[in-house]
Amino acid sequence: MKKITPFLWFNDNLEEAIDFYTSIFKNSVIQNISYQGTDNPEKKRKVMSASFHLDGQDFLGMNGGPMFSFTPAISLFVNCHTQEEIDDFWEKLAEGGEKSRCGWLKDKFGLSWQIVPADLGKLLRHHDPEKASRVMAAMMKMDKLDIQTLRDA
Repeated sequence: MKKITPFLWFNDNLEEAIDFYTSIFKNSVIQNISYQGTDNPEKKRKVMSASFHLDGQDFLGMNGGPMFSFTPAISLFVNCHTQEEIDDFWEKLAEGGEKSRCGWLKDKFGLSWQIVPADLGKLLRHHDPEKASRVMAAMMKMDKLDIQTLRDA
């Protein structure tokens, strides 16, 4: 395990969430699931925690209940190299959730994501301050980000 790993608290829907996330991201796998057991075979065991891997990033998750919920103060940043990647992640992750401004969305579990072109930082720090300003102005008008519009700004 890496030294720092995001730990996500879910409200009794961890198993659904990791199935959802691993279906979206390539090279993803559910590594381990721990259950709160019951010896009664007629009752389904409850998932307590899990470790999973989403395209190069390890995560831990727990079904902690309703005491805490996600906030946009923490988001997962997805670097995309093509518009096709942006379109795909944007639509899949927003399904059942809420699309927002400037590449941000909230998935159906309440977790915030930023779906952005990999070169966005470079465009926003362009050596020509006027170009950087135009990129920022263009981005501020968008919900889902459009790579070519940002590059052309």
